Amino acid sequence: MSDRVSAETIAALTGACPRNLSLYQEALTHGSSGAGDYQRLEFLGDRVLGLVIASELFRRFPKAAEGELSSRLHALASGETCARIAQGLDLNAHVLFGSQAIGDGGRHSDNIAADVLEALIGALWLDLGDDAARAFIVAKWGEMIDGQVAAPKHPKAALQEWALARKRRPPEYRLVRRDGPDHAPRFLVAVAVGKLAEAEGEGASKQAAEKAAAAALLERLIQEEAK
Repeated sequence: MSDRVSAETIAALTGACPRNLSLYQEALTHGSSGAGDYQRLEFLGDRVLGLVIASELFRRFPKAAEGELSSRLHALASGETCARIAQGLDLNAHVLFGSQAIGDGGRHSDNIAADVLEALIGALWLDLGDDAARAFIVAKWGEMIDGQVAAPKHPKAALQEWALARKRRPPEYRLVRRDGPDHAPRFLVAVAVGKLAEAEGEGASKQAAEKAAAAALLERLIQEEAK
């Protein structure tokens, strides 16, 4: 497999310098590409993630009952939480997809984003061991493990809730522009809540651009409400 993902990219994503780059390339390969896929690494990473979070919860909450620990673990290791963290890293922008999967919207799939994050954890564990995988998980899940901060709400979901709570029309997203070559595209997306306000966001994927646009519009709307 060619080095389509650089060591610098992996270091930026994980905070650690990779030794075996092929593991990470496997983690970032979708089955539709015809070049293997991330599923085995996802299987491993899911178990590593669960063990690390479970052990952190056990250590940080010495008086918590099993039921409370299980509830916290379920929320922290859920696909939704993994997808949000993966989106923050813009992981899907680095995944090798086949043309059919791209056409089906695979690059914008929350489920794939969550799976790829777990595969990345599996690759990190195999390559650099327990300490590196634990450091990555603790850094990315951060204060969510302590329960001091809830799992971050995706800006698109937060904007949708804002509009519904105020009996406004649901947010509408519009692709403004797509630039750049196929291997490194840039998307500009606009979002509006009726005629109330509009904002734009840019990203390496349409999903990332929509997220940026939603965050920008939500911030603007909240600021205007506070005036």
